[in-house]
Amino acid sequence: MFKLFTDGGARGNPGPAGIGAIIQDGEGNVIAEISEYIGTTTNNYAEYTALMKGLTRVLALGCSEIACFLDSELVVKQLNGRYKLKNKALAKLFIHIHNLRLKFKKITFCFIPREKNKHADKLVNQALDKAHII
Repeated sequence: MFKLFTDGGARGNPGPAGIGAIIQDGEGNVIAEISEYIGTTTNNYAEYTALMKGLTRVLALGCSEIACFLDSELVVKQLNGRYKLKNKALAKLFIHIHNLRLKFKKITFCFIPREKNKHADKLVNQALDKAHII
């Protein structure tokens, strides 16, 4: 089973935002990374965008089983049906992710502490720094 670690962040909320994602194979080897500036938006929008782009890349790699790790407890609880989603902009991303998740044989969404997601966070900051966002 592959692992997907994602993070999204905005400098200011809303503010300039970036995403980061790491895809690991079953042995923990990094097989793909995503680091992208996505414009001005909120932290939550960036979190959802990172997951959406990460899942899209995982599918392109031909993987059918994925464990997703996010440091946003809110997003994980929304994806797992524990919290309702009220924001319309986020709802569009949620639906897109729902449609992506149907393409997997097995998929899980797990909350991890920020300290265990440093690599994805680094990719977010690299994207923002590359876009010259202080």
